[in-house]
Amino acid sequence: MLGLIVVAFQTIESERAEREQVERTNDILLELRNVSSAAVNAETGQRGYLITLDRRYLESYLIGREQIEPSLRRLRTAMEDDETTRRQTELVDQIETLATSKFAEMDESVRLLEDGRLIDARREMLSDQGQETMERLRRAIGEMERIEFQLLSDATEETARAEGRVLPLLGALMLLMIGAIIAGIRLVARTARAEVEAAQAVALGEARDRADLLARELNHRVKNLFAVVLAIIQLSGRDKPESKEVTDGIADRVRALLTAHEVSQGELERPVASLRALVETTLAPYRSSKLTAEIEGEEMLLPAKQVTPLGLVLHELTTNAVKYGAWSNGGTIAVEWHRHGEAITLVWAESGAAIEIEPERRGFGSMLMTSASRQFGGSIEREFLPEGVRVTIEMPIQDQ
Repeated sequence: MLGLIVVAFQTIESERAEREQVERTNDILLELRNVSSAAVNAETGQRGYLITLDRRYLESYLIGREQIEPSLRRLRTAMEDDETTRRQTELVDQIETLATSKFAEMDESVRLLEDGRLIDARREMLSDQGQETMERLRRAIGEMERIEFQLLSDATEETARAEGRVLPLLGALMLLMIGAIIAGIRLVARTARAEVEAAQAVALGEARDRADLLARELNHRVKNLFAVVLAIIQLSGRDKPESKEVTDGIADRVRALLTAHEVSQGELERPVASLRALVETTLAPYRSSKLTAEIEGEEMLLPAKQVTPLGLVLHELTTNAVKYGAWSNGGTIAVEWHRHGEAITLVWAESGAAIEIEPERRGFGSMLMTSASRQFGGSIEREFLPEGVRVTIEMPIQDQ
């Protein structure tokens, strides 16, 4: 694996170097051709002007003269990197010197013509110096091109060598991986199921412990709040004997609410609980001569695992009746249950609170009751009737 990584890295570096060399070579060759083209065009225009004295030939000369200096600058810029050899640097200096010299010679002959010295201009053009300068410029440009092509060829060969080392190493690695997979499957098959089951058991135990701890802590805090409220009520009525009857009534309702909380949530260790006691305790904090409730049903005992979710449902129904239902309008509540086979049917019926439109949104209370029904293994069905809400709870009879 380490060898493959090293070879892959070398291959990537070789390909990167090759791409950079291709771009560099293209730039240098382009500028070399620009220099050569500018010199040839300028020389062609100069000779045409000297032979025909037609100024139209000067257009090619002037274009070449304008191109030569920018091309030389771009060529030198393209050669300014660490890949430039010493010979290339010498050739760039030589090309620049020869191009400058050639254009100086052509400028002189054109100047002589402009001054009317035709014979001197032609003598200057026919001298061997200009021809020799042009030949040396062509040789320098040709040598520079050959060097660039050789550098590009070397980079391509290096990339090919690096790529050739990858395939054998990749094949060996694949064989090793197949062997390791076959050997590992045997070990994993023996231990995976046991490890997963153990991890799930540990995670489930930790989650259950955290949930129990949170429930006990919350129950403890709720009881503390009830105790604080009772203390405030009793202290408030101590110095005012005339309000003792009112404060005692409030205190009794708070105690009843605390009892309902203990029945539905606080006493999870209790092995069984009376269904009637659960219903009466839940309604007691609000039940009065004005807020009436009728409770009918045979005496039945429920296991603790059903008491808690059913108590949550009854508490939610009671709270809704006080806020929005029958008890918010002076109506009444009827709760009855009966046993049929291995199940219990409990009906909560409110009257005196007209329902004009069935609510469309399912709030937290609805989701809580749905979740609680899954916990005690039954179902909850709500009906919004003209006289009030009607809730039917189906619950299987479970072993205590």
